[in-house]
Amino acid sequence: MMSPDHLPSVSADISERFFTMSPLPRRRIRWAWICLTPALLTVAAVAGWPLIRTSILAFTDTRLSQMAEIKWVGFENLIAVVRDPIWWLAVRNTLVFTVGSVSIELVLGLCFALMLNSKLTGVRALWAVALIPWAVPTIVTAQMWKWMYHDIFGILNELLIVTGLADQPIAWLAEPNLSMVAVIIADVWKTTPFVTLLLLAGLQTIPPQLIEAARIDGAGPLARLRYIIIPLLTPAIIVAVLFRMLDAVRVFDLIYVMTSNARSTVTVSVYARQQLVDFQNVGYGSAASLMIFLLIGILSIVCVLALRPRIGASR
Repeated sequence: MMSPDHLPSVSADISERFFTMSPLPRRRIRWAWICLTPALLTVAAVAGWPLIRTSILAFTDTRLSQMAEIKWVGFENLIAVVRDPIWWLAVRNTLVFTVGSVSIELVLGLCFALMLNSKLTGVRALWAVALIPWAVPTIVTAQMWKWMYHDIFGILNELLIVTGLADQPIAWLAEPNLSMVAVIIADVWKTTPFVTLLLLAGLQTIPPQLIEAARIDGAGPLARLRYIIIPLLTPAIIVAVLFRMLDAVRVFDLIYVMTSNARSTVTVSVYARQQLVDFQNVGYGSAASLMIFLLIGILSIVCVLALRPRIGASR
């Protein structure tokens, strides 16, 4: 019988053999590119022109009421954005929201994925139930949680008072120290099913014989999770983190509906929208949007470079 202490080396060997695949024939690769080309061209056309247009307007003093009058101002808008303390507050709030929501969603998603992948009675029925929060439109989710957080009519305050956990109603969305936490909780409820499905798909690719062999060799649940499941699930975890990170950095609708332009929860997307629509400063707002694009690009590169060693290790 194999000792659990030998599981790390066994896990590395299993990962190497499991992810080692023969190279695809050139003809299949060529056909893959042929099939992907229309989609890539469509994405380039849909996303490319707005990006080019925004980049051009970022170097002008264009206003929404005077779109025909364009005056080049160079890097003035970009410099003004960098010097604006509210912009850096929005960046900080965006990073706090991203790290907080993605971290919680990853942990909960893994727990739910493991549960859905088990052989418990009735677990199949939970698959459809798990999709309900993800299927609800974000605007509806935001409005629903906004009413739940209401200091007078909200059910959360009613439960806290009835159970004796609070003496008086709490203004969740008006309190600067609580508003970000409240928004993160709403986002976790909304998008945890998405992470769960990604991780569940990864779990479905792990041969059950490997986990059963580890169990027979004396590995407990935590040892199997650490040395067998997590290493083989690393690619799915990386995909889930990248997808959710990119989505969380550009969050707008959830926060805007729940807290509008509140300083405590303003994100970079809310900041850019305020400049473009409320202040009608198209040039400045375009500069802020261009900064968001650069921020997302930098975070993506950092994430990929940081996770590359783990990708290589899992293969």
